[in-house]
Amino acid sequence: MKLQDRLFILAQHLLPHHLLSRVIGGFAECRAPWFKNLLTRWFVRHYDVDMRQAQVEDPTAYENFNAFFTRALKPGARPLPAEPGVVVSPSDGAISQLGRIEHGRIFQAKGHSYSLLELLGGDGLRAAPFMGGHFATIYLSPKDYHRVHMPLTGTLKEMVYVPGRIFSVNQLTAENVPELFARNERVVCIFDTAVGPMAVILVGAMIVASIETVWAGLVTPPKRELKRFAYDEAARAPITLRTGDELGRFKLGSTAIVLFGPDAVNWSAELGALSTVNMGQLLGVPTTPAPLTTVSEPGSLA
Repeated sequence: MKLQDRLFILAQHLLPHHLLSRVIGGFAECRAPWFKNLLTRWFVRHYDVDMRQAQVEDPTAYENFNAFFTRALKPGARPLPAEPGVVVSPSDGAISQLGRIEHGRIFQAKGHSYSLLELLGGDGLRAAPFMGGHFATIYLSPKDYHRVHMPLTGTLKEMVYVPGRIFSVNQLTAENVPELFARNERVVCIFDTAVGPMAVILVGAMIVASIETVWAGLVTPPKRELKRFAYDEAARAPITLRTGDELGRFKLGSTAIVLFGPDAVNWSAELGALSTVNMGQLLGVPTTPAPLTTVSEPGSLA
């Protein structure tokens, strides 16, 4: 490994992750026109962001950098497959890894794996339905569209905020920080679907200021401690989201992980590590055809 890469990994272990993220998050909320316009213009140039797909193409028209970063796309920019009941990518990005969950471990990168149990917050009952199941990990780069959508129609059963560090989630860090995705701060969303349980995990990363969901808004609690929110009928009205509906968003970068139970889905043979995907692109097909459902175009938050 190059010296500069070693220093980058070392710096991540030493930096005050959450303090740094709060400071960056404050800048990202700044509405001073001179500052937010300078920042958004630089970001578009530096990361070659394609604003032609955005609902608002002018990067200086957004009230602050976070509004620009979580920008909505034009209707139809991310069409869904015509075939009903398939699993779609929840986000733009690149496949970090996908495959089967073996012996309670999920493959991370190059000799590293992490615990399914720890990823889901340490609850054995929550993890049990996914043992021997399937996972797909999608890395969102800075230039990507940063809203996360439903891979498959489902009814929300549980949301869990799991505190943790916020290491970078790029490929270099994934190859050199053990248990990365089970160490970073994350929001675990558990759904019931036509093919069994599905988990969508939104994993925080270095300088990610916050994670939001469409039903709860900003999730990060005032105290960084594990918190569980039940969405069963006894707790509150059921929340059902259709394939392609918006689920949540990242305010600055990160990773989405999708989990299914054993023999629930077959991932597309065309996809593998480092494959580029768009939100709504075919990710997999249920092993048992799901009942026909009407899919929707991706929604958006105001």
